[in-house]
Amino acid sequence: MAHTATTSNSASPWRPDQHVFDAGDVLPDALILTDTLAVGAIEGDQPVIEVAYVVDDDAQFVAEGDEIPEGEPGLAAATIYSRKIAQLIRLTSEQYRQNNTPAELARSVSRALTRKADQALLAQAAPTAPAVAPVAGILNTTGLSVEVVEDGNLDALIDLEASVRAAGANPTAWVLAPATWAEIRKFKTAAASNQNLLGAGTENAQPLLLGIPVKVNPAIPSGSGVLLDQSAILTAAGPVTVTTDPSAYFAHDSIGIRATWRTGHVLPRPDRIGKFTIDDGEG
Repeated sequence: MAHTATTSNSASPWRPDQHVFDAGDVLPDALILTDTLAVGAIEGDQPVIEVAYVVDDDAQFVAEGDEIPEGEPGLAAATIYSRKIAQLIRLTSEQYRQNNTPAELARSVSRALTRKADQALLAQAAPTAPAVAPVAGILNTTGLSVEVVEDGNLDALIDLEASVRAAGANPTAWVLAPATWAEIRKFKTAAASNQNLLGAGTENAQPLLLGIPVKVNPAIPSGSGVLLDQSAILTAAGPVTVTTDPSAYFAHDSIGIRATWRTGHVLPRPDRIGKFTIDDGEG
C-alpha cells in the first residue's frame, strides 16, 4: 500500500506545535485590550477593517404644524491597518527542558508583547508615505486636543478635559509617563507650601486625577500624557499565537519559540483624545 505522509505519522519537526491563545487571557494588561474599543481582527498586512460611523447633524426646534427640515448626518468611515508584533527565542534543548523554563519564558514573552503593543498604541512614529502601517501612535496623531501644563498647577488639565468633553468625549483614563505622574504629584497648593495639590498619595486606592483614573505607562515619553476616551479608539487585535519548533535549529539541538500578535488602531474623532506636555520652564 502506498504511504501517505500525514501530521499523524510524521516526526515532530514536520508538524511543529502551534498554540493560539485569547489575547485577553495572556496579555491582560495591554492597553489595546483594556482602554480601547475592539471592533474585530485582521489577518495579513493587506486586509483592513473599514469602520462606519456617523457625524451627527444638529436637531432643532420647530413650531407646531411647521415642516421639519431634513437632517444631513455625515456617513463616514475610518480604516484600521494592522501589523504583526513578533518575538523569536532560541534555546538549547537542555535549557528548554529545565523545570521552570517554559513558564518563565511564557511570562517574558507576555511582557515583551505587551510593551510593544503599548508603544505602538501610544508612541509609534507615523509611517512614511506610501506606507500606511504601523500606524501613528496616539501621541503622534494629528487633530488631538492639546494643552501645555505650566506654573505647577492643574488649570491646563482642567481645560483639556473640558475640550475633549466639548468634542463629545467621555474620558475614561489618563495615561502618563512615570516621570509625568511624579511631577504632577509634586504640584504644591502654593509657592511656599509643602502641601501637594493631590494630597500625600499614601492611601491604598486607585490613583485619580480630576476624578478620572490614572494609569502609569513607560511607553509615554517623560513630560507627556494623554486623556483617553475608550470608545474613541477603535482597534483590531487578533489572538496570540505561540509556535514551538525544533527543526529550524536542528543542527544545534535547539528549540525555536515564536510568538506573534497582530494589532492596529484608528482615531476617527481625534479631538476626543487629549494630549498634554509639562513645561518645566527650562530652555
